[in-house]
Amino acid sequence: MNRTGRDLAFFLTGAAAGALLGLLYAPEKGEVTRDRLTYRLSKYREQLQQLINDLLNTAELPENVSRNEGERVVNDAREKAERLLEDVDRLMAQIKRQNA
Repeated sequence: MNRTGRDLAFFLTGAAAGALLGLLYAPEKGEVTRDRLTYRLSKYREQLQQLINDLLNTAELPENVSRNEGERVVNDAREKAERLLEDVDRLMAQIKRQNA
């Protein structure tokens, strides 16, 4: 796994762990917790979108990886990130429905 893919995996793992711990130890009411979670998810979504854009705009590929392999890695990371963005959007919609 190249450095960018590894960084993406670490970012996503940290985001998920932070969200889970926030829910487990939240002393606020459910509505406040959901609002905070929605805000955090939207921020994670923005960061993830920026990471995707950075990945796609990277002109240099690692020297030890062929161009085709590099493109495959980038495409795979992009697909996974897009699925995660869709999941975040679904979670945010679900939270907003619960707040309504």
